[in-house]
Amino acid sequence: MSTKNPSSRFFTVGLVIAWYASNIGVLLLNKYLLSNYGFKYPIFLTMCHMMACSLLSYIAIAWMKMVPMQTIRSRVQFFKITALSAIFCASVVSGNISLRYLPVSFNQAIGATTPFFTAVFAYVMTFKREAWLTYFTLVPVVTGVVIASGGEPSFHLFGFIMCVGATAARALKSVVQGILLSSEGEKLNSMNLLLYMAPIAVVLLLPATLYMEENVVGITLALARDDFGIIWLLLFNSALAYFVNLTNFLVTKHTSALTLQVTSISC
Repeated sequence: MSTKNPSSRFFTVGLVIAWYASNIGVLLLNKYLLSNYGFKYPIFLTMCHMMACSLLSYIAIAWMKMVPMQTIRSRVQFFKITALSAIFCASVVSGNISLRYLPVSFNQAIGATTPFFTAVFAYVMTFKREAWLTYFTLVPVVTGVVIASGGEPSFHLFGFIMCVGATAARALKSVVQGILLSSEGEKLNSMNLLLYMAPIAVVLLLPATLYMEENVVGITLALARDDFGIIWLLLFNSALAYFVNLTNFLVTKHTSALTLQVTSISC
């Protein structure tokens, strides 16, 4: 039985709704840019998201003083934040790549298996065991996705592999960020965690962008000369991605990694 007071429950529900809505917005914008618009640079797009998260996190903490600035206390903590950044990059890049080959509906159907991976990773990493009923309810979800994959007319093997990889990485990220948000001695609030994680993600994504998406900046500027709307789309998409990540951390902090992924089944 929950011990939360009504105002706390309403706050948590509001966070979930905000995360849910912004997540859908980013997903649809990513699909539009990567598939409909023809902007085939998922790694660069992810790097834009992380640059926006770095800048907006710094503004919110250092300038607007929304929360106190926290420092990284140890090398172990820094390693965990770096690992979280790498996992996050893998999940978003793989997810964005999959959107080039799979429709949004099928992409989200595969994403419904995220709670299964989350439960497995939570048990392996933290020995946290959920009720047997929780595990039992995940079985039909995974079974349904397997059946749907076999009958999907738009099935693409590479896109499917990327989407499953993104799903597993998303689950692992939720567990790791839950540890960083709640562990005594390593606890960071949501905004500070994003402040430190995002620049590391940019550093990790930059060489991949330069190697795999050569001259993407020049191509983007050339597109902007013909249609400046691409710049506004990238800016809005990146700002929305910051809101997704912030609400993602907040929902994890106020609920749990598994709860977060269960709420994400439909988004």
